[in-house]
Amino acid sequence: MEMERRKLDFDWNRVVLVDFEMPLRRYRRYLEDQGFRESTVESYVGNVGRYLKFAKTDRPTTDTATCFRDTLHDKNLARSTINNYSFAMACYHGMYGEEVSFPFMKRNDEIPCYFDEEEVERVFSACHDLMHLAMLQTLFYGCLRASELCNIDDRDLDLKKLTIHVREGKGGKDGIAYISEDCAGILKQYLAVRPLHELDGGQPLFYTIYGNRWDRRDVHRMFHCYKKKAGIEKAGGVHVFARHTAATILVANGCDLRHVKELLRHKDIRTTLRYAHVGEKTLRERYDRCLTLGL
Repeated sequence: MEMERRKLDFDWNRVVLVDFEMPLRRYRRYLEDQGFRESTVESYVGNVGRYLKFAKTDRPTTDTATCFRDTLHDKNLARSTINNYSFAMACYHGMYGEEVSFPFMKRNDEIPCYFDEEEVERVFSACHDLMHLAMLQTLFYGCLRASELCNIDDRDLDLKKLTIHVREGKGGKDGIAYISEDCAGILKQYLAVRPLHELDGGQPLFYTIYGNRWDRRDVHRMFHCYKKKAGIEKAGGVHVFARHTAATILVANGCDLRHVKELLRHKDIRTTLRYAHVGEKTLRERYDRCLTLGL
């Protein structure tokens, strides 16, 4: 008896892979010409790269942009993340003379998470690499953004005054960050063994084993490595560690919000006000101690 022959379910048509390298290069140049900061350019190019892969074309329609944004909502991403994707897509379409706009999502002013003092100490204790420890302590005590840490040169550090000149921070303005005596002690140990290395006419405070400046993405990965070693499962990356946590501890220990604003180099006091609720316990203690008639 002749067996029935079945056609194998294969699609032998050649799959055409779309190469997005050239349009992304053009997009990068477009953003640079518009005056965007390097960190913003990197973020937008990465976001648009994922957008184009979703669209499977380098010339997606505005409807595709809306559809992609809907998928970001479905993933329950943070409002700021969705806004960043939206801005990046709008700039990409703008490069081709197409107007695309999305409703801006107001930021949730509640602090999503932060680490307590014991968890910060655990991260430091888990770090046995002197350079990494110096970087983490400089981040935390300086209340620095990862990109700001990567930009520090030796000339920006003043170990006598315990200050760091923060160059080209968020908003494009320079500022002054403070560090503690403990942090300065670790930095002195680090500088005593670190070889001098000139890069682009400057002397970076921290550089990789390949002689390059650290990239903020590598700083994020480094922090998560030590966070895992410290056994901390709580959500939060290097920004939460160095900014939200430092601000929370400052307010909890009685630091005035106006001073916290300056220490974090916030442009607007409204950004700092989200830490106000952290100080309620401190306010209660000060009230009980100070509002007394002394009878």
